[in-house]
Amino acid sequence: MLLIPAIDLQDGHCVRLRQGDLNNATVFSEDPAAMALQWLDQGARRLHLVDLNGAVAGKPKNGAAIKAIVKAVADDIPVQIGGGIRDLTTIEHYLDAGLSYVIIGTAAIKDPGFLRDACSAFPGNIIVGLDARDGKIATDGWSKLTRHDVFDIARKFEDYGCEAIVYTDIGRDGMLSGVNIEATVNLARHVSIPIIASGGVTDLEDIKALCAVEDEGIEGAILGRSLYEGTLDFTQAQDLADEMGS
Repeated sequence: MLLIPAIDLQDGHCVRLRQGDLNNATVFSEDPAAMALQWLDQGARRLHLVDLNGAVAGKPKNGAAIKAIVKAVADDIPVQIGGGIRDLTTIEHYLDAGLSYVIIGTAAIKDPGFLRDACSAFPGNIIVGLDARDGKIATDGWSKLTRHDVFDIARKFEDYGCEAIVYTDIGRDGMLSGVNIEATVNLARHVSIPIIASGGVTDLEDIKALCAVEDEGIEGAILGRSLYEGTLDFTQAQDLADEMGS
């Protein structure tokens, strides 16, 4: 299983939020590129970036930090990014800059045609981000809960040609409350494309639980606050995942 350290960017800094609240941010580093190199040195095989300001503005807002991270690590490992991606030009810009995957979230729900066009124009590079609470999709930085069923949406987007789904249980993200294995497995069983779990991964027990259901189609997990607050050691976690997957 692929464990993916997250670098959430706000005003050029590496931060972590609690349940997506921009007003409840903890700054962990003022040098995101140095943080990216730290994860690379610890054995990370992919990085997950989120432009938090961009998610609110609807367009990229942490360009300098993103460019510095790509320059530091993108020759060695793939980097994926989400937040504020609303048009094909932005996707092209990111891919040309050296990012490997672009994650489309709110825009995919509000404008499915855009997601379809993106998957067609950039095959193999588009990941869809589905954020849900109690099986219903949330949008706009999790501020709005829709009536869309996460399983129905996932199947539809799979047909568009998405490379993978990042699934976030928004009730658990940033809360160190444990990953929602049941909901993640249920989603994986409804589609054939890989699922990347996100939200609530806290310790080695969560890694063991995810690895135990890897065969259901759960390809990886995004790790955030647990790494930054020290409840999970990345190298130890990835070693465990590799051992369980062998």
